[in-house]
Amino acid sequence: MHTVIVYESMYGNTREIAEAIAAGIHEAAPDAAVDCIPVAEADAGLARTADLLVVGGPTHMRGMSSGLSRRMAATAEAKKEGHEDAAREAASTAEGPGLRTWFHDLPKAGAGTHAAAFDTRADMRMSGGAAEGIAQRLSRHYYDVVAEPEGFVVEEADGPLRAGELDRARAWGAGLV
Repeated sequence: MHTVIVYESMYGNTREIAEAIAAGIHEAAPDAAVDCIPVAEADAGLARTADLLVVGGPTHMRGMSSGLSRRMAATAEAKKEGHEDAAREAASTAEGPGLRTWFHDLPKAGAGTHAAAFDTRADMRMSGGAAEGIAQRLSRHYYDVVAEPEGFVVEEADGPLRAGELDRARAWGAGLV
């Protein structure tokens, strides 16, 4: 089994969740090949090789990020004292393609290709989530979405992840196989 995890991450939280999902898949299926790749490095050819495609990103303005929301997040992070590493990661992500752009180049899936969607989000009223939009785009590309879209909680807009979320992500990843 070959799993490809494609993620977009501004502050490292979504990357940490993607890596925990990969670890969970390895725990459940030790012989599985798992590629965990930032969206800027994910090409359509690699997605084609997947038996399971897992896609995730941060929630911006109640949904998937956009070029504008990524630039706004990077600008806000750059103004915070002591957040130099997060500011560099945010700036790098803001300059590259996001999931919306990546989906334009994603080929239609063959029969029986499974997929799942996740996001990171704040736990506040009306914060929304990106996972549902990601799952809809996967479905439109004829992927068989095998799990309900899942949201993982960050304490603030730029993190950290809520306690226990990495364990929950590992368990969710294991449940995908």
